[in-house]
Amino acid sequence: MSLLTWGPMFSVGVKEIDDQHKVLIDLANRLNDQMGAGNGGKAVLDKVFNELVAYTVSHFAMEERLMAKHNYTASAKHMDEHKKLVATVADLKKKHEQGENVLTSQVMTFLRDWLTKHILNTDKAFGRELNQKGVK
Repeated sequence: MSLLTWGPMFSVGVKEIDDQHKVLIDLANRLNDQMGAGNGGKAVLDKVFNELVAYTVSHFAMEERLMAKHNYTASAKHMDEHKKLVATVADLKKKHEQGENVLTSQVMTFLRDWLTKHILNTDKAFGRELNQKGVK
């Protein structure tokens, strides 16, 4: 069962951001599916979790480059949200690598809720400002 389903409501109106959000949602869904099915054990979970972490960091870096390039007015607040999630996920990743069972339904719910709130609020505001500056 999918954790999140991409739909028009998630579009921020900037193709590069939307395309990357689709990948993030897909990775979160893959992790959730692997957890739920118990497929492949730790090795499979490790692979998908590591992909999600790496892609999230890469995606945030892309957004932050756009913020700097277009002088985004709320960049400090937006980047603070990124830093907090990266710190949380880095802590989860460390615990996971140490053998703790951190990939739970509560963590997936947190991830789903964070992505939904961040995309629908923070990223949509970013997209609107970029659109006003001619970025599509």
